[in-house]
Amino acid sequence: MLIAILKEARGDETRVALTPDAVKSLAGKGFSVAVESNAGLQSGASDGDYQAAGATISQNRAELLACADVVPVVNLPPAEEQEKMKSGSVVIGFLRPLDDPAALTPAVKRGVTLFSMELVPRITRAQSMDALSSMATVAGYKAVIAAADHLPKLFPLLMTAAGTIPPAKVLVLGAGVAGLQAIATARRLGAVVEAYDVRAAAGEQVKSLGAKFIEVDLGGLQTEDKGGYAKELSPEALELGRQAIATAAKNVDLVITTAQVPGRRAPLMLPTAAVEGMRPGSIIFDLAAPAGGNCELTKCGETVIHHGVTIFGPANLPAEVPAHASMLYSRNLSNFMQLILKKGELSIDRADEIIAGSCVATGGEFVNEKVSAALAALKVHA
Repeated sequence: MLIAILKEARGDETRVALTPDAVKSLAGKGFSVAVESNAGLQSGASDGDYQAAGATISQNRAELLACADVVPVVNLPPAEEQEKMKSGSVVIGFLRPLDDPAALTPAVKRGVTLFSMELVPRITRAQSMDALSSMATVAGYKAVIAAADHLPKLFPLLMTAAGTIPPAKVLVLGAGVAGLQAIATARRLGAVVEAYDVRAAAGEQVKSLGAKFIEVDLGGLQTEDKGGYAKELSPEALELGRQAIATAAKNVDLVITTAQVPGRRAPLMLPTAAVEGMRPGSIIFDLAAPAGGNCELTKCGETVIHHGVTIFGPANLPAEVPAHASMLYSRNLSNFMQLILKKGELSIDRADEIIAGSCVATGGEFVNEKVSAALAALKVHA
């Protein structure tokens, strides 16, 4: 059985699916592992590192696609490469099945079994496979560091002979994993932090990190699903939140936005009017940019300046920390792969809750209800 690790096709992707440590473990269990040359170079892993771990190095990407039984990836390979994959093979990675399910069609037609790391259930047994949380941790940290580099102020309170420098004020929107990491990082740098989240339960976590929680009465509205993710809110509930955010944003130096709903456009939390109410020189760092952005003025992959406010829309923030992002992601993938690779063979138990929840397609058919619904919605709007 051949496991192939490809160099990511996406131009801004620096991560690699499996690191040499993971390859060493697989090779020790009797699996053959082939790595495309320079696949891990940007994340700090050379071809020699992979060879020392027991892998072979290949210059022939097309051959790897055609022969591999299992292909762990960071991002979904492009359509033309999906069409070259071995029928019956397995692809595991961030496949964006709810955001762009149609992009999976070539692989499904080839009879490739697809597992999406975004769909791994949020249950205790699957915590070590939670790649979304791993990448959100990296993104939350990096957002604060990048913002601090661009902010025309220092973060901590400083007492100097020339006078006192007040601490920077930071507002974090969304208190999921990325938001909480951003809060913790900003606090460590010495900033005064406040945060908002539609989920009232997030307030205790925010306060435990030394930040102020902005509370908005949503009338007992259910704001999270069974998996702990934020639900899409009514226009009225969103507007109540936006009003509170606009008021808080007037007095801060940095806003970091992280709010996203799986399979949906990111909720609009900072309309243009709110941005225009902010101080000149302040910054918005929108982690939801790939999903449309929480700020109305955000442009994914670009920097926008409006009324003296700089709005950053990073397209792939974890890829800016490729060594540790790859290390965490590789561990998530390795733990997942243990469920389907047993005794040197592929063994997929669809009765397993984790496998069933994350399996998008197999045997030439889409088998995930959420993904099928997303596809049906695309056809309706086509």
